[in-house]
Amino acid sequence: MGLELYLDLLSQPCRAVYIFARRNRIPFELRPVDLLKGQHLSDAFAKVNPLKMVPALKDEDFTLTESVAILLYLARKYKVPDHWYPQDPQACARVDEYLAWQHTNLRRNCLRALWHKVMIPNFLGESVPPETLAATLAELNVSLQLLEDTFLKNQAFLAGPHISLADLMALTELMHPVGAGCQVFEGRPKLAAWRQHVEAAVGEDLFQEAHEVILKAKDTPPADPTTKQKLMPRVLTMIR
Repeated sequence: MGLELYLDLLSQPCRAVYIFARRNRIPFELRPVDLLKGQHLSDAFAKVNPLKMVPALKDEDFTLTESVAILLYLARKYKVPDHWYPQDPQACARVDEYLAWQHTNLRRNCLRALWHKVMIPNFLGESVPPETLAATLAELNVSLQLLEDTFLKNQAFLAGPHISLADLMALTELMHPVGAGCQVFEGRPKLAAWRQHVEAAVGEDLFQEAHEVILKAKDTPPADPTTKQKLMPRVLTMIR
């Protein structure tokens, strides 16, 4: 069968994997998994990923979960240009540094911003207390400042002069609050310039294609009661 990628482009790590594979001309079969219909919770998908999360990868009889592991596997197997995940130990460590940090910082706060601002009220039909949303956006602002001051500094990209996996993961994360209507780049000229650099490096058409779904998040129709009941516990765990 060859390489199969199980993705939903609503998910920020799925977008990173999709863009990386497309940008580096890695041949794969796309296996869509609709998160908002709960397809990731099905018994059929559990045979691919018992954790019931996307992205997931199948390469013949080899399966892999977790976005960072998938990106590193693809980078190594397909010998992509060195700048994505450099062989130089210190340059590589800078990429690793961001990839380790983002899980519980920028990614968490971007995810919570999307769900608290748009998906919980619009898709799940539940109210979010104003103080909860305010706290979420304040935490996101702290993460944005850390991203700018600690990782980007005065560089073109997060880990040096060229795009890396760190940049791809970071920008796909930031598009979550953008999809919720948060103006995360306003008043941050360095971050706005970095976004332009990253989009140009991956290709603006590919970037826009990968983000069509998230940029229409505010138009997501309400979940039916069965789907809501199925997804609600998972969502609350995910954004706590």
